[in-house]
Amino acid sequence: MKHFKSLFLLAMLIMGLAISVLAISPGNEEAKKVKNRFLSERVVVTCDKYPNVCHIKGSAGSDCCVKKCVNLSIDGSNCGRCGKKCSYGKICCEGKCVNPKSNEKHCGKCDNRCNAESSCIYGMCSYA
Repeated sequence: MKHFKSLFLLAMLIMGLAISVLAISPGNEEAKKVKNRFLSERVVVTCDKYPNVCHIKGSAGSDCCVKKCVNLSIDGSNCGRCGKKCSYGKICCEGKCVNPKSNEKHCGKCDNRCNAESSCIYGMCSYA
């Protein structure tokens, strides 16, 4: 019976640890909700109240906009600052909205620079 009690306590400890780890793990920029079984209350962890949540490995970015972790350098809905949306056909590179079909520094994608002899046409360097 002692062995059974020890295993039961160990299982409860592991479950509690798993719930705690899931509560702070990255992957969901939305508010993380955890039910505390001992106090029967909900704990909401959002980046506006807990900015360090955005610095967890796997987070969408280290900046907080409207309770979501974002990367202001590449987020098309928060390009350079919260709420700044890139218009249709543009992408966010280095915090600026650019047209990847014609931008020499960001041809087709961010940081894809065309060389001096070529130009960016339809998102490709030296298209012809």
